[in-house]
Amino acid sequence: MVQNTSKIDNLSTQIALQIDRATEIIQAGGIVAFPTDTVYGLGADVFNSKAIERVYKVKQRSHRLPLPILLADATQVAAVVDSVSEVAQLLMRYFWPGGLTLLLPKAASLPDSITAGTNKVAIRIPNHIVPFTLIRRLGIPIIGTSANISDRPSAVTAQEVEQQIGSQIDLIINMGRCPGGLESTVVDVTGETPVILRQGIIPEDEIKRACQEYANAHLSP
Repeated sequence: MVQNTSKIDNLSTQIALQIDRATEIIQAGGIVAFPTDTVYGLGADVFNSKAIERVYKVKQRSHRLPLPILLADATQVAAVVDSVSEVAQLLMRYFWPGGLTLLLPKAASLPDSITAGTNKVAIRIPNHIVPFTLIRRLGIPIIGTSANISDRPSAVTAQEVEQQIGSQIDLIINMGRCPGGLESTVVDVTGETPVILRQGIIPEDEIKRACQEYANAHLSP
């Protein structure tokens, strides 16, 4: 998984200052919106129950629906996940950083509120310098749900975030239009066979091709 660490020094002063401010806000229990490689995300501390509740309120999201989590790199997986299967590791190698969200068994340390009381957690490593830098500076994964009101179109610009939820959040990091424009593809890898739960920016045939390679490797004598 190649990370864009080399691009950190290329951030504009304005964006770097916004990331610094976003780091302070999240550490204090606030919530911020930021661009990703798919759509604008809404970020908060995954271990802060009050921040989690605020995200649900801002999005008008049902508490029966879990919140996805963003990581900076694979070393943070263990902080939020209990175990990772071989097929999950394969998909991580293929599609991270990028637009693939994987559903895995949650770590016991993760608040139940973020997973809607289930034993599964949705995680992703985005291929975008802003969340990468923000998460690295925080030192922990963050909530990474889309920055919109539930059942409304996902925001691909800061202006669209402002129109939907701007008055209810603490900061919007504006870096223009998101390059992807579609939400991530979600795959449940908690069972023996991966199950695509949501079609997104990673095409279904690419997921199936990667899974077939895994299956072929395990059928080889």
